Parts: sequence; structure tokens; C-alpha cells
Amino acid sequence: MKNLKNKVAVITGGASGMGLAFAHRFAAAGMSVAIADIEEAALTTAVAELTAAGAEVFGGLCDVSDIDSFRRFAADADAALGPAQVLCLNAGVAGSGDMVDLTMADWNWLLGVNLWGVIHGLDIYLNGLVARNEGHVVVTASVAGHTSFPGLGPCSTSKHAVSTIAETLHNELSAAGSDVGVTSLCPGFVATGIFNSGRNRPEHLTDSLAELPSDEQLERQQMVQEWMAANAKDPAEVADLVHDAVLEQTFWVFTDPDHIESIEQRHEEIRHRRNPAQDQNIGLSLMD
Repeated sequence: MKNLKNKVAVITGGASGMGLAFAHRFAAAGMSVAIADIEEAALTTAVAELTAAGAEVFGGLCDVSDIDSFRRFAADADAALGPAQVLCLNAGVAGSGDMVDLTMADWNWLLGVNLWGVIHGLDIYLNGLVARNEGHVVVTASVAGHTSFPGLGPCSTSKHAVSTIAETLHNELSAAGSDVGVTSLCPGFVATGIFNSGRNRPEHLTDSLAELPSDEQLERQQMVQEWMAANAKDPAEVADLVHDAVLEQTFWVFTDPDHIESIEQRHEEIRHRRNPAQDQNIGLSLMD
């Protein structure tokens, strides 16, 4: 896309973190923005904030893991602003724990949002983008989609999956000569509230028999949040990268070089058929 002015951007997980930063950046470029989020209070605040900044904005409650909820949001957003040209499939949650300790509720919650949220978004919007032969799809993957660190099984599973969805979609659209672009956004550490995403976990996907976090686990979680606030990349910087990627038709967007060595190590292990030997000292292990 060469011009974003007077176009429409749809952003899932748009009421906070990177999603809200995307909304501000695209609004600054002259776009109308439709933000979907499961958190009502954050959504109300985000809409008010964007409106005060002069944006034309629609906000709707949406559980991206529920196709009917997503469809209702899409219909309401389309009625309010018109069809989407930029689709940011950004909603995501995070969790940690060794495979042996995970429950089906853990898997269903995380894959429902991170993976099925992307699939549902494509099911709803992709045909329209292709038919109009205009637009861009941004899939928020992660460096976790290129690594396999201990303790991040469901997260890495979901992000590996959406990474290949984005890459396959790019290849298919390119082969068809479509003008619809695709970006795979692979953030490292960004200062968002994703490590506190359990606040929005549905009750039916919570294991009632699971032990409450220990004082030590809570302390480690606090340490991660404090480290993120002090050291992680500002979401506004990521939003600039995404904005530029849409205009320049850039597929891969990595937010920082911190995990490149681990990714390259994994590629070398595959190339030479060596057993995996990933560095287990990733900062996310503090969440265990």
C-alpha cells in the first residue's frame, strides 16, 4: 500500500500495548481505526484516548477465540467505518510452565487466542481484501515462533503456527499476483502487559484444581514486569516499524537483535542435524 490516508485499519488486542500503539500510529497517518479487545475498561479508555487525539475510531468487545464474537465485531466495525484495508491480527496472551505440568485448559486458552484468533481473522477478512486487491495483513508472531525455549511450549507452538500461516499466505498471494501484502511481526521484549494476560483468562478455561502461584513465583513475575518496564522496547517504536512495513511491503519485522543468535543457533542445529541445545537462560524463564 502506498497511501494510508482515509483507509481503515482493524486491530485486535487494540486497547493496550502494541495494539493501541498501532491504532495511534495508523490514526496519525490519516486512517480510521477499529479496535477489538476483550477487556471492556481498557477498550473504553482507549477509544476515549484515540478520539481525544482526533482519530475516527470504533471500539468493540471481541473474544477472538470465539468466531461468532469476532464476526459480530467485524460486522459492527464495517458498518461504522467501512471495509478494512489493513488488518492487524495482534491479540495475544502468554503463559509458561513445563509440558509435564500443563493442563488442557492451558493449551485451549493460549491456542484459542494466539492461533485461532489469527485463523478467525483471516476467515472473516481475507476474501474481501483479495477481492478488492488492496490491503495488508499484519500477523503478530514472536521470536517464540523461531525458537523453542523450555517452559514456553504453548506460546511457542502458537507462534510457530502463525509464523507459517503468515509466510504461506505471503507466498500464495505473491504467486497469484495479488497486491495484498503480508507482514510477520516478530517482537522480542516489548513493554506491554502480556505477562499479566491471565487477568482476562475465561473462567471455563481456568483449572480450578490448580495450585495458586507461590510467593516465589509471584515475586519472579513482578521482577519480569519491572525488567520489562525498564528495558523492553516502547510499543510506539514497534508501531513505527509496522507502519513502515505496510507502506514498504516488508514481510519480516523483528523488533530487536537480542534473539537473533538463538534463532541462528537453531537453524544451524537443523542444518547439521544436531540435537537441540537452546539457551535456557531466556528472561521469560523468570515466569516459571
